Amino acid sequence: MSQFKSKEEAAESGVYIRKIQSFVKREGRLTKGQEKAIESNWETMGLEHKSGLLDMNEVFGRTAPVVLEIGFGMGKSLVTMAKNEPDKDFIGIEVHRPGIGACLADAQEQGVTNLRVYEHDAVEVLADCIADGSLSRMQLFFPDPWHKKRHHKRRIVQPEFVEKLRSKLAIGGVFHMATDWENYAEHMLEIMAVAPGYKNLSSTSDYVPRPEQRPLTKFEQRGHRLGHGVWDLMFERVA
Repeated sequence: MSQFKSKEEAAESGVYIRKIQSFVKREGRLTKGQEKAIESNWETMGLEHKSGLLDMNEVFGRTAPVVLEIGFGMGKSLVTMAKNEPDKDFIGIEVHRPGIGACLADAQEQGVTNLRVYEHDAVEVLADCIADGSLSRMQLFFPDPWHKKRHHKRRIVQPEFVEKLRSKLAIGGVFHMATDWENYAEHMLEIMAVAPGYKNLSSTSDYVPRPEQRPLTKFEQRGHRLGHGVWDLMFERVA
C-alpha cells in the first residue's frame, strides 16, 4: 500500500487492501447431524454479529460472570467448561461451520444452556458486540501458530489485539492463552509482558500449570505421550 496514504484512498483507486482477521476461513462439509444441530439450536444458542452490542443479562436471562472463547474448534472443551461451571455464562466464537454444528450438538446432548455461539470473525465481534468491562475471562486455546517466521505477523496475539481485549475484560478479569508451539508461547509472553494494564499470574513470571478449568483434550493427551509440551499463560487485567 506504499503508494496510498490510507485504505480509503486505495479503495477509491480500485485497490483492495486485505485487513487482518482472527482466522483463515476453512470450509468443510457439514454432517447431517451437525446441520440438524444448527437448525434446531441456532434460534436459542446462536448470536448474530449484525445484532450489535450484546446485553448479557438479556441474552442469558440472568446476571453472571461471562467467559468468551475465540476459536473453539469442534467445541468439546467449551461445552465441558460450560457444563462444569454452571455459575458462569459462556460465549464461543468460531468460523468453521462444522465446528459450530458439533458444538451445538454436544451442548444439546449434554443439556448445556449457559452457552451461546457466534459464527463470525472474533475481532469484529469483540469490537461491535462485546461491551467494555463485560468479560470475566477471555480464552484463546491453541490458535493458529503461523509457525513460519514470515507469517508471525498473522498471529492473533499482537499488541493492538491485547490492548483492545483489555478494554473488554472487567478489572480482575483474566486473559487465558494456551499453545503447543513453544515459539508461539514465547511470542505470547513477550507481547503480554509489556502490555499495559496486565499482571502475569505466573509465580515464575512466565507460564502457569494447566488450570483445572481447562479440560485436557485427546489431542493434548496424545501430545503428552509423544513428549510434546503445552504452555498456559494467564494475565489479569489490573488497570
